Amino acid sequence: MERHPRIDLLVNNAGIPGRRAFTSIEPDRIEEITRVNYLGSIWCLRAFLPALEAASPSDVVNIVSVAGTIATGSGPYSASKHAQLAFSRIVTTVRPRGISVHTVNPGFVETEGFPQATVLRSVLLRRAVVGPDHVARHVLKTIDRDRRETFVPRWYRVAAIAQVLAPGLVARFSGWSGYRR
Repeated sequence: MERHPRIDLLVNNAGIPGRRAFTSIEPDRIEEITRVNYLGSIWCLRAFLPALEAASPSDVVNIVSVAGTIATGSGPYSASKHAQLAFSRIVTTVRPRGISVHTVNPGFVETEGFPQATVLRSVLLRRAVVGPDHVARHVLKTIDRDRRETFVPRWYRVAAIAQVLAPGLVARFSGWSGYRR
């Protein structure tokens, strides 16, 4: 804050995978996933809030996940992202302070920490994997258009709607198409 008293943009993009069911994952790993994926967004926003206010108008982008909108086989990861999504939706209360909060829910993104193309069982889903550049372009459009919550690619919104309308179907599909163990 001393070196940068005004911050125009904060992107909360930290995330670590869980790739195992809650019954088979170590308790310490569940804690770590929760701390990084959920609490990381909270503590970063709290730390930078004065600088974001000083730069008003400013933007916060929370990179959440489609997994935060649906219940997936990786319970701890999905739960941590669901908590982050709820936080991102509620923290729009900072808008009167001149801070716009945007939530971006990517689907499968190929990164070093999330090698999606090699761990997905479903050939169809492997074809749906996008690169980080695709997500970055989407984030810039989201800020430019002042969108509050988006999915990348857009058609992943269907999964969130399906979760609400047919949770049993989503649960069966999630088990069939999930990660290799």
